[in-house]
Amino acid sequence: MAGLLCLSEFDAFLCYITEGLRLFLVITEIKILFLNKLSAIMFPPMSCSGHIKELGIIAGRGVYPGLLAKSARQKGVERIFVIAFKGETDRSIERIADEVRWLRIGKLQKFYDALESSKVGHVVMAGQIKPTHLFKVRMDKAMLSLLAGLKERNAHTIFGEIVKGIRDRGIQVEQAHVFMDSAMPAEGLIAGREPTDRERSDIELGLRVAKITSGLDIGQTVVVKEGAILAVEAFEGTDEAIDRAGRLGGRDAVVIKAAKQGHDMRFDIPVVGEHTFKRLKKIGASALAVEAERTILLEREKLIKIADRQGLSFVAIRIDRESRSS
Repeated sequence: MAGLLCLSEFDAFLCYITEGLRLFLVITEIKILFLNKLSAIMFPPMSCSGHIKELGIIAGRGVYPGLLAKSARQKGVERIFVIAFKGETDRSIERIADEVRWLRIGKLQKFYDALESSKVGHVVMAGQIKPTHLFKVRMDKAMLSLLAGLKERNAHTIFGEIVKGIRDRGIQVEQAHVFMDSAMPAEGLIAGREPTDRERSDIELGLRVAKITSGLDIGQTVVVKEGAILAVEAFEGTDEAIDRAGRLGGRDAVVIKAAKQGHDMRFDIPVVGEHTFKRLKKIGASALAVEAERTILLEREKLIKIADRQGLSFVAIRIDRESRSS
C-alpha cells in the first residue's frame, strides 16, 4: 500500500508539473502573439518589390518615371497606375502604364481621390516637381490646409505630410529606388578618369560643407573649385546651382551631390541623369562625385559614355553618415 501511495503521490506531482508547464507555454504563446501584433503596429514591415503586383507611380519630370515603370514590368508588376502632372510629366508614360490620371499641381484632394479610386496598395514617387510651383500654382483647400500647418516649407516637410496622407488611406509608399536598386552605384570610379589631387581635395571640402548643411534642408549639391565654395544648392534646385557656380568660377569646378542627413528614401533621394551632364558640360565641370548606394543613376550606361566623352572624373563616394552632423 505504501508503495502504491508513493506512486500515486508521484503521479500527482508529475501531473502538477505537466499542468504548470502547459499553462506556462500558453501564457508564453499569448505574450508572443501580443508582441508580434504590437511590433507590426509600431514597425510596419517594408514591402518586398517581388510581391507587388499592382503599383502606383506618382510621376514628376524627366525619364525616371518611365524607367521605373519599365523595370517594374520586367520584375513582375502586372498593373501600373500613374498619377501624372500637366506641364511636368512626360506624355510617353502613357505608352507604358495601364492607366494614367492627369492632374494639375496643387490639387491635393483630387490627388488623394485618384489614388483611392485606383485601388493600388503600393505607390512610388518618381521624378522631380519644380520647387517654385509652391509660389505660382493655384492650390485647393486641402493643399492650403497642409501648408498652413507647416512651420517650415521644404521637400522633407511638404512631401512628408503628403506621404502621411497617402498612408492614412491604407496605401504603402515604397522607397524611391524600389525596382531600381541596380541603378545605385557602389563606391569607386564609375566612369572617366581618376580624380586628380586637386579634385580629391575639392571633393573632401564639398563633403565637409555637406556635413554642416545637411540638416538644414537647403539642397543636395555643393560646387567647389580650388578650395573655394562656389555654390550650395538652395530652393532653386540642382541645375540652377550648377549654373550659378559656372558663372562665378568658370571651368574646372567639382560638383558633389549627396543625400541630406536623415533623408527619406521614399522621396528625398539624389538622382543624376543625362540632363545633369548637360549642365556639367555647359559650365565645363571637371568632376562629379555622388554618394555611393544612395544615388540613382538614370540610364547608367549612357552616363558612362557621356562622362568618357566629356573627360570627366565620375566617382561614387561613401559617406560616414554617423558623423555627418559632427
